[in-house]
Amino acid sequence: MSAALQTVPSPEQLNQRPEPVRARSFSRLGDYAILLKMRVTALVVMTAWAGYYLGARRQLTSAFSWQMLCALLGIGLVSGGAAALNQVIEREADAQMRRTQWRPIPGKRMGVAEAVTVGVVCILGGAAYLAITTNLLTGILSVLTASAYAGIYTPLKKHSPLCTTFGALPGAMPPLLGWTAARGRVEWEALVLFAILFLWQFPHFHAISWMYREDYRRAGIRMLPVVEEDGRSTVREVLAYSMMLVPVSLFPGYLHMVGKTYIIGALIFSLAFLYYAIRFSRVLSGLAAADSRKLARSLLRASVLYLPALFVLMMISARFTPVQ
Repeated sequence: MSAALQTVPSPEQLNQRPEPVRARSFSRLGDYAILLKMRVTALVVMTAWAGYYLGARRQLTSAFSWQMLCALLGIGLVSGGAAALNQVIEREADAQMRRTQWRPIPGKRMGVAEAVTVGVVCILGGAAYLAITTNLLTGILSVLTASAYAGIYTPLKKHSPLCTTFGALPGAMPPLLGWTAARGRVEWEALVLFAILFLWQFPHFHAISWMYREDYRRAGIRMLPVVEEDGRSTVREVLAYSMMLVPVSLFPGYLHMVGKTYIIGALIFSLAFLYYAIRFSRVLSGLAAADSRKLARSLLRASVLYLPALFVLMMISARFTPVQ
């Protein structure tokens, strides 16, 4: 759901060009995993779990419960459904990009009608399941999140680099959905979790866009590194959002959601992430394309490590912090 959440490349994809479609072999189950973007969905579920865990502790109820499993299943279904509709809408662009041409729809291994059916069933089924097993608010918010991702962010990618901003809004929703599943309402703590994930997405997605800008250009997707080739605006946004992430990542401490251990750890993690963002700014110094890709790859890897580490630290610290 997450610009969230575009596909996070695997280590193999980061280190080599995607193989031609004919050189790959796929199972039916594997195609469904690709359609539902299981790596992205796993990250969505993980951040939703953090939101639920923190919300349940504030509720003074069990942080590990049947309701928690129901919430994560429902959120995961909605996220996977949104990813499926995203691939339906982008099937022509996917066919033109080497990093996505092997997906099941452009690869002619799955029809559009089947993919649409899977996507709609997952979204509506997941939202209904959330409404029944957690609360109506979470069910409604999950549908709105999927609608924004598939209905606004996805088509906007062909028209404006503002797509990243619009995509970051639904992409930041998973921990908030987890919180509302536990608490039944939106509170300041949930908005802080939303803000952390919102800010994180800009350096994360700009790194991906920089690495694959030729692919995006070929497909007519107007990401910022494609629209402004000199990279100045891309670097400015990466630095600005990474710098904002440093104080915002400390807000859970200000709201007494976590203890001092988290505050110290979050500061170290966020400053380390900022270091990679600053390092990425060297792409403006006229480096060869291969070298600038290496800088973007390093920033991407740092982002992929940063977010789970931050949320896991938050959960561990909350476990030993008295609820106020």
